[in-house]
Amino acid sequence: MSTYDNVMDYQNTIANYQKKGKILIRSEDREWEITKQGRLKYYLEPNTHKDHALRDWMMFVNDVQTHSGSHKHQGGVVIFVLEGKGYTIVDGERWDWETGDLICLPLKPGGVEHQHFNLDPGKPCRWLAMTFFPFRTASITEFKQVSVSPLYKDKE
Repeated sequence: MSTYDNVMDYQNTIANYQKKGKILIRSEDREWEITKQGRLKYYLEPNTHKDHALRDWMMFVNDVQTHSGSHKHQGGVVIFVLEGKGYTIVDGERWDWETGDLICLPLKPGGVEHQHFNLDPGKPCRWLAMTFFPFRTASITEFKQVSVSPLYKDKE
């Protein structure tokens, strides 16, 4: 098969995702996971979930129980606070937020280090992160885990 044929097959695969993929992703369609960043539920993720119409998006909910892990990447992420109140440390600066607020992680050379905290541990504190994957892939500078969530237990 030629490179041209491979390109055509890839484009048709993406078009089929858009034509035949799920329009509605129900909460029960996805599982909560304990990760180095905390308790997450991925609704859209290009490498894991291939059953939906928006193949190039990543969207996940973070259930911040006390605090998340911290990590560093290029930024360019939008986070909408679904419930609760807390704060995010972005490159050493604190930004307080509450239900209905929007957190915009800036796109920066060398990346943005960030970590999220729940101001009322024991009360729900959740936000939804959204990233357009082609943008993320084209602009990535590094992706580094700096510290892990207290929920995470290394499986090794």
